[in-house]
Amino acid sequence: MVYVLGKLLPENQFTRFALTHFYGVGHNTAHRICARFQIHDRCRVKDLTPTQLTSITAFLSSPSTAQPVQRVPLASPSFRPKPGPITPDTRSTSLTNAKGGSDPLRNLKIETDLRREIRENIAHQRMIGSYVGRRHAMGLPVRGQNTQNNAKTAKKLNRIDRW
Repeated sequence: MVYVLGKLLPENQFTRFALTHFYGVGHNTAHRICARFQIHDRCRVKDLTPTQLTSITAFLSSPSTAQPVQRVPLASPSFRPKPGPITPDTRSTSLTNAKGGSDPLRNLKIETDLRREIRENIAHQRMIGSYVGRRHAMGLPVRGQNTQNNAKTAKKLNRIDRW
């Protein structure tokens, strides 16, 4: 059994799918995490090395303080470096400077941090008295779903025999 941050990850499951057990980690994010730590798509949790498990745990516990991904270009098997002194390359080695964008996993929030942020957003909507906040407060659908059929179904299911 493998526990990562208090979550039990099934040993026979692919790592990419096991990471989705964390609240806030979907398939796309799990795929990016596996790519970041060079874990193959078909690698199972039981096949992970202790180093990989430690690095995943450290990253998920604090993604904002993780080191940036090093961009190393792949070389062909026939590549031979030029003889002479080694000079620093003008290309950037980090992901943040290589594409001009930032690391998408840097602002990752999972579990309690994400739940707290969602709860605060809902509380803010309720406090300012917006339509969405009022719908949240009444326990009604927020995103425009139909409620009439829901009420008919609830009437059928919640009947009390008064005899």
